[in-house]
Amino acid sequence: MSATVLVVEDEKEIRELLRRYLERAGFAVVTTGSGAQALTMLTAHAAEIVVLDLGLPDIDGLEVLRAARTDSRVPVVVLTARGSVDDRIHGLELGADDYVTKPFSPTEVVLRVQAVLNRTTGSPAPATTSYGDGLLCLDESRHEVRWHGDSLELTPTEWGVLATLAAVPGRVYSRYELINRVRGYEFEGYERTIDSHVKNLRHKLGSAGADVVQTVLGVGYRLGLRRDH
Repeated sequence: MSATVLVVEDEKEIRELLRRYLERAGFAVVTTGSGAQALTMLTAHAAEIVVLDLGLPDIDGLEVLRAARTDSRVPVVVLTARGSVDDRIHGLELGADDYVTKPFSPTEVVLRVQAVLNRTTGSPAPATTSYGDGLLCLDESRHEVRWHGDSLELTPTEWGVLATLAAVPGRVYSRYELINRVRGYEFEGYERTIDSHVKNLRHKLGSAGADVVQTVLGVGYRLGLRRDH
């Protein structure tokens, strides 16, 4: 599966600009303008790397950075208008893996994200991953799914939901995370649209659909199959 980047930035235009550039580079992207939401997503291990703005409206970005260093080892690229040498040193001392000062080139941010991931992760996962002793197979490069050996015709949104759930089998993804990753929406009104896509996906999986894409009441959805080794 492609690495997921969490972009934490309070300016919507910058969030969407970074999303476009990162997605073109092959990353999955989830975004938020809230430090509190970012803390929740870090706790849930929602991403492999974070691009973090320090000037957030609700929580100082340095607190989010401290939490990332305390609660997880996810690498962090700091994005900020705080351009003084002291600010950069302080961010790096707190554990930032890289530091980009506004105004910035989005291409530079993408290159820095790639460089940090190359330093901090091993070799990429194979393009095809199987689950449930080979019952479910996902080919990331081709966006193809095989279930019991038969090819499934999925819509782009259905593929996105299944691929997101399969990234960490057993982890519960909220509707907010799913719609954010799959469609790029951050608005609560769209979250329930995920339910209809899940319903269609389960129908295509047949009688075991609800066991493959499981509902966790009051929270969201998870993949009910283990990844094969």
